Amino acid sequence: MQSNQLLPFKYRPLVAAILLGVSAQSHAQQEVGLVLEPVVILASRSNIEADKAPQTVVVIDRKEIERQLAISGNSSDVLSSILPSYTPSRGKMNGSGETLRGRTPLILIDGVPQSNPVRPTGREAHTIDYSMVERIEIVQGPNAINGLGATGGTINIITRRPEKGSMNQTVDVQVTAPTTHVEGDTLSYKSSYRIDGRLDKLDYLFAVSYEDQGLYLDGKGRSIGVDVTQGDLMDSRSYDVLVKIGYRPDDQQKLQFSVNRYRVKSKANYLGVAGDRKLGIPSTSVEGTPPGAPAWNDVWTSSASYNHYDLAGMELSAMVFNQEFVGLFGADKSATFQDVKIAPSGTLYDQSRAVASKFGSKVGLTKAGLLDGRLKLTAGIDTLSDKGKQDMYLTGRTFVPESKYTNFSLFTQGEFRIFDTLTLHAGVRRENADLKVDSYRTLAAYKNTFVEGGKIKFNETLANAGLVLTPVKDVTVYASYSEGFGLPDIGRTLRSINTPGQKIGNMRNLEPILTEGIELGTRVRKGDWELDAAYYRSDSDFGARVISVNGVFNMAREKTRLEGYDASATYRFSKAHRASIAYAYTKGRYDSNSDGSLDAKLDGLNVAPNRLIASWSANWSDKLSSYVQLQHAFNQGFDDPAKEFSGYTLTDASLSYKISKGTLRVGIANLFDKDYITYYSQSALVEPARYFAGRGRSVTLGYSLGF
Repeated sequence: MQSNQLLPFKYRPLVAAILLGVSAQSHAQQEVGLVLEPVVILASRSNIEADKAPQTVVVIDRKEIERQLAISGNSSDVLSSILPSYTPSRGKMNGSGETLRGRTPLILIDGVPQSNPVRPTGREAHTIDYSMVERIEIVQGPNAINGLGATGGTINIITRRPEKGSMNQTVDVQVTAPTTHVEGDTLSYKSSYRIDGRLDKLDYLFAVSYEDQGLYLDGKGRSIGVDVTQGDLMDSRSYDVLVKIGYRPDDQQKLQFSVNRYRVKSKANYLGVAGDRKLGIPSTSVEGTPPGAPAWNDVWTSSASYNHYDLAGMELSAMVFNQEFVGLFGADKSATFQDVKIAPSGTLYDQSRAVASKFGSKVGLTKAGLLDGRLKLTAGIDTLSDKGKQDMYLTGRTFVPESKYTNFSLFTQGEFRIFDTLTLHAGVRRENADLKVDSYRTLAAYKNTFVEGGKIKFNETLANAGLVLTPVKDVTVYASYSEGFGLPDIGRTLRSINTPGQKIGNMRNLEPILTEGIELGTRVRKGDWELDAAYYRSDSDFGARVISVNGVFNMAREKTRLEGYDASATYRFSKAHRASIAYAYTKGRYDSNSDGSLDAKLDGLNVAPNRLIASWSANWSDKLSSYVQLQHAFNQGFDDPAKEFSGYTLTDASLSYKISKGTLRVGIANLFDKDYITYYSQSALVEPARYFAGRGRSVTLGYSLGF
């Protein structure tokens, strides 16, 4: 498939109108605890400050991450507790259905992609312990500056950096328990240790964490159902090891090497008991050993980077990286796995394993100060080689054949200050890629169909443009247009083929997902007030929608549209007290019968509910601080009445107190012990076995000591 137009979509007239006549500015949303001083967004690839970006940018700093971790250690909980446009966490090892503005975000760790385009597993949000994280950058809306996969936005997780001093050590321990049935199997434990320092030209960091999670209980004291097949964080053990070494030959150069190893594995102590949706009875767990091997994630993320901050008046950034991912799903007797040549129908247990290996590089060169300081240009080259497959772990059968995605991309990004109050941002990225798939046969459930392998080429030119205007002091407005590039879930497409005579090179369902987005917004900073608002819309003429067939997720290719708006307000009562409220509305539709009209609603497997988040932070003294947050998910209807969503309200709180040596903290999740069914279980799919309740009230006691 070839495309050489910079703006090949229907938005061209609209973009021209926006850029010439619409008032808007970047919505650099700042919730409680988010970074206040100007911050350069590394995910932008062009050193854009968060307050000056022509689209919604959120930066979550370490203080806010620590507040959230005091309440819940689940990385998806951290994101959904801060971003109302992010789908409420499933609370499981698998995060399929967790979207950003209704589309899939590209997740990076220090710029290294965690998302696997050949066979997305839904495990991308669980590849690092957030205690290893310094800050998180979220660029919302489709964009292609980091390449493949950011149709919903980019989430760049930046790992901890060494503190000042030749040697700093930190020890942290915590225990989490429900407020009913406090027993050995319902307790969770976590401990971590970190040592870091900065020497003359060398800096270093070594960190390790270990977590043992027990059985979760709902608001009525019942055990929450375990998801044996997709994987569960409940009743699991995990560890993370992070090593970073940095070397500065002089003030203008830096070399850095980083390796992170993360592993989470089910302890396999429980079996799931199906619930009853009609009676409102959720799935539960009973003691027992599931068949097969326990579900797990095993991830290595490695990178080596070089920065030169004054290379002939330019700034050079270069990186090579590698990610090795293996995700094992639990065993079951799914109809998809049955093969009478191996065992009688309905008796065969099997489990799938996804394997991915990626190598890549990123090089960027930025020159500022051109045209009397009005122009800044960035150009770069990216490469990626991503190889993956999915097999049946117990029987050795092929589920998704070996596939290799290879990409070579060129990009340039410019920032031109037209007037002192008006700045134009524009860029273009050329994607040159191919996908090679081996010949294979599908499983017996799909008639052991032979599929001839082959290669598909993807050549796309993607553009972005935006205007940032400051009409009066303390007010900025923006308008932007951007294009995102992603692949459909190739694995889900390939594994479900049941029609003979298929060839890889002729499959239209493997064509890329091209997403075009517009965003209009404003930001006001006046005294103690911070006000933000943004409207967005994104369209894909040949998009992707996740559907569930017999408990197995598949992919439907259809025209899709997401639109909505975000709004937030923050007020500082004083230096010690700050309150914030944020709301996100999202509407998603798709073309269900290929007639060109968007006639159907996207369900909870593809889009988040409308949500409100409020928070209040207080520093009562130099020693005592507190934090309270409230999340409300509004009722929502879908085309399938069985997926109608009954909203809920959750309240969390935490308290921190500094003692003579160290800091004590207590966090309470679901403060009022609300009994509810998760959004995913209500509105993503209708399965009694996955009718999961949310976690009831739990208390986390922690202690940290730095020395």
